Amino acid sequence: MRLATALLALTLVACTGSTTRTSTTTSVAEATTSTSPLASSTTTPSSTTITTVPQSTTTITRDPESLEVVAFPVPAGSRPHDVAPAVDGGVWYTAQGSGELGRLDPETGETRHVDLGPRSRPHGVIVDEAGTPWITDSGLNAIVAVNPASDEVTVYPLPDSAPDANLNTAVFDNSGVLWFTGQTGFYGWLQPATGEMEVGEAPEGRGPYGITSTPGGNIWYASLAGSHIANVVEGGEAVIFEPPTPNQGARRAWSDSSGSIWVSEWNSGNVSRYDPVSEVWDTWALPGDAPATYAVYVDEADVVWLSDFGANALVRFDPTSETFTPYPLPHQPGEVRQILGRSGEVWGAESAADHLVLIRTR
Repeated sequence: MRLATALLALTLVACTGSTTRTSTTTSVAEATTSTSPLASSTTTPSSTTITTVPQSTTTITRDPESLEVVAFPVPAGSRPHDVAPAVDGGVWYTAQGSGELGRLDPETGETRHVDLGPRSRPHGVIVDEAGTPWITDSGLNAIVAVNPASDEVTVYPLPDSAPDANLNTAVFDNSGVLWFTGQTGFYGWLQPATGEMEVGEAPEGRGPYGITSTPGGNIWYASLAGSHIANVVEGGEAVIFEPPTPNQGARRAWSDSSGSIWVSEWNSGNVSRYDPVSEVWDTWALPGDAPATYAVYVDEADVVWLSDFGANALVRFDPTSETFTPYPLPHQPGEVRQILGRSGEVWGAESAADHLVLIRTR
């Protein structure tokens, strides 16, 4: 099945244009020179290591609202990169340093690590409705699924047309299709039910990093090297939208409940918002002398959470009052590279300190 047919079946809706939109568009179906209609996959038994880490946590209380940053240690050398709350109250994380998928039980402090295979270097992790974690693995150049009950590992390699894609981030659309980015200049999708995969070249080459899906099912990604965001519209084309700050280094993106796209700007230290309906950009500079905005996440109350490498902090931004509240990380440096959450909880991973961090918002 070609991408255009699949996209029509998924009823993706194209967003309106922008006065800052470039004329460059690329279709996944057109750009991919070698596409397998059914990506080959392999399922192997896993090697699992269970570790009980100290149950005591590091707690720092900061005003306002007396929110706490709670730190949970994970095995040394894990270098946790991304996190994803599990459906049973646990938390999955990619242990990039050891080539494994980790799972933390916040109640006991116990972790278990699943070996993803030789050369694995996992980056992102998300969880589907059934509770299965899905990983973007740059070392394997593949999408990887782990059975949460048996820890069996299933690998979906990218086609030969996308070698060394440097896979970064994934997201599910409203039909359960997994979309992903590769920082060397790729974006694409995987149909988990069939294993069908399509990968194509991004319109301006290197850069695709963060990716998000709006409540209406539209897919947007952020290009770090390209300093733009792009909307994957019907037919598989990636349409570029330029933020107002030049060379800002758009790193990650997240949709709020209205479908506006929030962007963390790594180079500028800003957070920006694009409204596809009004075609309006808004931009705010994070506080401090040298902010470096890495991750962005919008919680269930439409509060925006950011990680700032410059301040070594998680930062809360209230769009209504336009106020920032920084929460210093327990370790220096912490280096939180991604944020995700569930109702009442905001999670990140201190990749430089082998800890996961939690802020309970209620």
